[in-house]
Amino acid sequence: MDNIKGKIAVAIGIIVFVLLLYLAYYLLFIQSSDYYTQIDNSKVSELSTTDDMKYEYTLAAYDKNGKEKEVKFKTSRELRDSAYLKLKVMITRGVYDWEEVQFDDLPKEVQAKY
Repeated sequence: MDNIKGKIAVAIGIIVFVLLLYLAYYLLFIQSSDYYTQIDNSKVSELSTTDDMKYEYTLAAYDKNGKEKEVKFKTSRELRDSAYLKLKVMITRGVYDWEEVQFDDLPKEVQAKY
């Protein structure tokens, strides 16, 4: 009987471990949200680094429902002032990708903010 309880405990432990690994993988590599922002070059700071990312923006961004969040991201060049961006944001990594979009491509709730 004790042998069966031990095997059950090991099986439960393995299942919990696999679920924790999947959760970590999901948070690090899969989960992401889209946010939208408008470039304001008065809110960019020039970094003194040796890598390619020379500028850092700190801007207000909005999700598809219009909920605001402050985001920081680095770029290799100063971006076009007043351009609209769609940002890919992960909880664990922050902004990992962005693309310029037109005002008409923004969700209606985000358009109302601008």
